[in-house]
Amino acid sequence: MSKFTDPAKDLLEYIGGKENVAAVTHCATRMRFVLNDPAKADVSQIESIKLVKGTFTQAGQFQVIIGNEVPSFYNEFTKLADIDGTSKDEAKVVAKKNMSFIQRMIAHLADIFTPLIPALVVGGLILGFRNVIGDIKLLEDGTKSIVEVSQFWAGVHAFLWLIGEAVFHFLPVGITWSITKKMGTSQILGIVLGITLVSPQLLNAYGVPGADTIPTWNFGFAEIEMIGYQAQVIPAILAGFLLALLERKLRDFVPNSISMIVVPFFALIPTVLIAHTVLGPIGWTMGSFISDVVYSSLTSAFGWLFAAIFGFAYAPLVITGLHHMTNAIDLQLMSEFGGTNLWPMIALSNIAQGSAVLAMIYINRKNEEEKQVSIPAAISCYLGVTEPAMFGINLKYGFPFLAAMIGSLFAGVVSVGSNVMANSIGVGGLPGILSIQAGHWLMFAVAMLVAIVVPIILTIVFANTRMNKFSFNRK
Repeated sequence: MSKFTDPAKDLLEYIGGKENVAAVTHCATRMRFVLNDPAKADVSQIESIKLVKGTFTQAGQFQVIIGNEVPSFYNEFTKLADIDGTSKDEAKVVAKKNMSFIQRMIAHLADIFTPLIPALVVGGLILGFRNVIGDIKLLEDGTKSIVEVSQFWAGVHAFLWLIGEAVFHFLPVGITWSITKKMGTSQILGIVLGITLVSPQLLNAYGVPGADTIPTWNFGFAEIEMIGYQAQVIPAILAGFLLALLERKLRDFVPNSISMIVVPFFALIPTVLIAHTVLGPIGWTMGSFISDVVYSSLTSAFGWLFAAIFGFAYAPLVITGLHHMTNAIDLQLMSEFGGTNLWPMIALSNIAQGSAVLAMIYINRKNEEEKQVSIPAAISCYLGVTEPAMFGINLKYGFPFLAAMIGSLFAGVVSVGSNVMANSIGVGGLPGILSIQAGHWLMFAVAMLVAIVVPIILTIVFANTRMNKFSFNRK
């Protein structure tokens, strides 16, 4: 009998038994259940299990936070329950049956961008580093940049753009690939479609506003503008879904004997044509409108109000899964304005949640058992992963979560009020400063300090208030 046997038995009982489990899988730290009747799960009893660090429901899945030992626990659980595990993708399909239309749309958006995040993070860090060595006058009494005085660093600066361009200018390739992967269609066709949106043959999207003439494909009876969609998000999403839908419909009635020839041909060519005549222009207009609204809101006289609302509400958005929408907005802002003033607030919110946990470590410093959860949670939060902190500590007590939201509010106001811009999506914690445009490092550091200090102070104050109230009530 392993150390996971008894906790696994308890979890199976409290979750409603084997018959209540429609599907189960796990990720890096959590068990993910799709339950036939979520009401049968006894959350308080589940959270009383010593190995469990918290629970929450997201994207139609009841998730139980176990920690790094989850693979071993998962194996013991499925063996005891005599349940066949499922893949994450299969669990997501089952979970979507319990989701509303809006929740399914958000889940689809998350599925598209999640595989792209590692590249986006790397790209953001690279752009930040290039700004430091290429744009800031650090040498010769503040008159020259490192690139201007060193051929080696000039070469590094030029070389790194190879990666930065691949990540951001050719982003539509990643998006169309991710969509075909998600939809279970031909991924190579998704890659080809993406390339047709950013081909060097086309007029680069960044050159369109200042172009005197736009080249066209002339078909005699009609002309199509040869415009690229570098870094454009919505055109790529629309084109990717059209390709996947066409391929799936064609496979429904095209005989297998000729499907290898017919399906790719009649899925790809119409999609590319429609993408450049209809979906591309529509998507560009939609993306520009969304980015203009967000950017104008953040830079207007009432930008502080928008920042306050977003900073306060971002953590609850994470719980609902709505935060995934910000990825598309950030990328569109980068395309339109050369950076994003939205993402810095996300990094600050993560820092604020970690700071609230830090305060709880101090408050419960004699609780050795809780330290096993709180210390790793604070570290991971400061490195950009907030789930252990939010669900394991802050939401458990309530008041640290509120303290973090308020700290995020003030930090967001400082960031937006100082016009802080990030090069890209990056690591959403303390290392996030590396993704901030170098000229804004100082003010972002100030905002980070606010996101650290305010939640710590408020968490301690709230805790003392609760203790004093409890003592008063007892008297």
